[in-house]
Amino acid sequence: MIAFVARRLLQAAAVMLVVAFVAFSLFQYVGDPVLAMVGQDATPEERQELRTNLGLDQPFHVQFARFVGNAAQGEFGLSYRQGRKVSTLLGERLPATLELSLVAAALALLAGIPMGVYTALRRGGWLANAMLAISLLGVSLPTFLIGILLILLFAVMLGWLPSYGRGETLALGWWSTGLLSLDGWKHLVLPAITLSLFQLTLIMRLVRSEMLEVLRTDYIRFARARGLSDRAVHFGHALRNTLVPVITIAGLQLGAIIAFSIITETVFQWPGMGLLFIQAVQSADIPIMAAYLCLIALVFVVINLMVDLLYFAVDPRLRIDRAGASH
Repeated sequence: MIAFVARRLLQAAAVMLVVAFVAFSLFQYVGDPVLAMVGQDATPEERQELRTNLGLDQPFHVQFARFVGNAAQGEFGLSYRQGRKVSTLLGERLPATLELSLVAAALALLAGIPMGVYTALRRGGWLANAMLAISLLGVSLPTFLIGILLILLFAVMLGWLPSYGRGETLALGWWSTGLLSLDGWKHLVLPAITLSLFQLTLIMRLVRSEMLEVLRTDYIRFARARGLSDRAVHFGHALRNTLVPVITIAGLQLGAIIAFSIITETVFQWPGMGLLFIQAVQSADIPIMAAYLCLIALVFVVINLMVDLLYFAVDPRLRIDRAGASH
């Protein structure tokens, strides 16, 4: 187990170094950071002085080593557009993105797994067929269109829910949350549904297909021959073995939800990291872009490691195989 975790950590470090190199390349090949900071009216002497102070006149490998060292401490310099520390800007936006992403992921799991089990056990029923038909919309329609349609229906036509913003938030130390206020929940409903719909349909269809596959295996027939009830067979044997691929997809989708919440945050003007990244792209604010790339890569790396560790808790065959290989 220790060797497995150590190997995964080494792989994660290699991935982060590659991402850091890509992020650092933005400073080299996407505009001139000195020109972005001092503007067109600065003299050549002023530009050279700033370049020297920033260390941009040093060799490439020296600059990259300094960038990696600062990134490991969470420092990415100052925003060109706002003139504030990038770590501070991301810290202000991080609670909003995590709040939206975790609620969307929880909604996708809590609805997707039961719907997948139901459509597998009641295949051919009218409700199961209706769920499968509706799931095609979640897979086919783009996220921005789903968000616009929800705004049109629930915010414009019915007037039940707000169409943009985060609503009332409460401060818990440095963390701000809208989950402790009714207005915050009202603002969260539409973005969370929009962000979770694709993942919900994906998980539902995955659980259904895996459940149908498991129900056809020999050990399920043997469990029925032993006289076990349908409840014990379905939920004690079939569902447990179905969860192994579901954990993989759910883990990767959580990373995707955080990484690709950009569209949802833009449609609903949700003040998270995705909206900050879009604004940084529009103004070529390279420090924010580089920090966002590194942060999202770190999220994927951590989630992948957690998924690998969960395999050992869910599937005992992996523990047996690894123990046999060590002997």
